[in-house]
Amino acid sequence: MSLKYAVLAALLEGESSGYDLAKVFDVSVGNFWSATPQQLYRELERLGGEGLIEARVVEQERRPNKRMFTLTGSGRRALHAFAAEPPRPTAIRDELLVKIQAMDGGDPAATRALLEERVTWSRGKLAGYERQRERLLAGRDEEAFLREAERVGPYLTLMRGRAFEEENLRWCERALEILARRDASPYPAAYTSST
Repeated sequence: MSLKYAVLAALLEGESSGYDLAKVFDVSVGNFWSATPQQLYRELERLGGEGLIEARVVEQERRPNKRMFTLTGSGRRALHAFAAEPPRPTAIRDELLVKIQAMDGGDPAATRALLEERVTWSRGKLAGYERQRERLLAGRDEEAFLREAERVGPYLTLMRGRAFEEENLRWCERALEILARRDASPYPAAYTSST
C-alpha cells in the first residue's frame, strides 16, 4: 500500500491543514501506518496534482497562510475502489526480532535491555491508545459508540493497534521470563556459543 491511500483515508475525517493532518496521522492513522510530516506534505502535493484532493488557502494574520485540504469526488472514488480490493498479506518486519534471532553468544544484558525498551514503548503506545479511545467514545460505552457513530473505521483500527501492542507486550514479557530462567540455569552454555 502506498502512503497515498492512508492520506486519503485520513482526510475522511474532514478538511484538514497539513499540520493537522500530521497530528491526525500520529494519533489515529499511526495505529497502522507511519509517515513523517515531510512525507505527508510531499504526498499532499502529489494527490493535488492527481486531482484526488483540493486545497484552499486560509489567510491568517500574524501567521503564514495555511492550506486546507479536502477529498474530491475522484479522491473518494479512488479510496473506495482501493478499500474494495483484497489486501496483500502482511508480514512482520521488526528489527528487534532480527536482533533477538542473533542474540545467542552475545551480551544477555543488552538483549534484556532491548526487550525492556520495547516493553516501555508498548506500554506508552497502549496509554496513548487508551486516551484516543476515550476521546472517540466521548463518554459513551463501546456498544453505544459502535451503534451510533457516523464512522467506526477509526475505532476498528484503534482496536487493532491496541491488540498489536498488547501482543508485543505479552511476547516481550515472556521472552524476558525465558531469559531470566536461562540466567539462573546451572548450564554454562545458556548464552555462550559453541566455539
